[in-house]
Amino acid sequence: MQQFINDIINWLEDLVNSCPYALSIICGMGVIVLESIIPMLPLGLFIALNMLLFGNITGFIISWVATSLGCLLSFMLVRKFLFKVKETKENKTIKNIIKKINKISLSKFVVITALPFTPAFAINIASGISKMNIKKFMVGILISKIFVVYFWGFIGTTFLESITDFYVIIKLAVMLAIAYILSKLVMKKFNLE
Repeated sequence: MQQFINDIINWLEDLVNSCPYALSIICGMGVIVLESIIPMLPLGLFIALNMLLFGNITGFIISWVATSLGCLLSFMLVRKFLFKVKETKENKTIKNIIKKINKISLSKFVVITALPFTPAFAINIASGISKMNIKKFMVGILISKIFVVYFWGFIGTTFLESITDFYVIIKLAVMLAIAYILSKLVMKKFNLE
């Protein structure tokens, strides 16, 4: 298994090295922006690959900028198209979510968005259909995504680098479980489940 992963990473490194550097960065950013719009894609994997292929600092910056841009794009698309759909505004559940999002402070927004298991796509949609100011949304996203990118980058690169080390895998599983439980507790505290 480790050999298979190493072969894929080596192939990707060769691909990155054979392409113009700017094109490689655009591709690394593109998959993360796409993940912000199509939430089924694995953000943690893309961040880990960016960090492995471009180095920790450059990979981190690429991933942070890309996920922030993706969230902004998703927010803007929802604000432009979904907000105008009458049924969206009349749904009782959506009305309640909009009320909560309209009242949320920047610090609470940052905490909720910074949790690794908070569905970013849902946050983007809820913020887009609410009356949240775009400045507040972007400040919250820029701050919170630092933690999300660091978390998934650390988890992903550590896992890929030590896939055969049983103790590292257990530590990562414990970290993921703690992050998941913390995410659920915060979501429950703010009544966002």
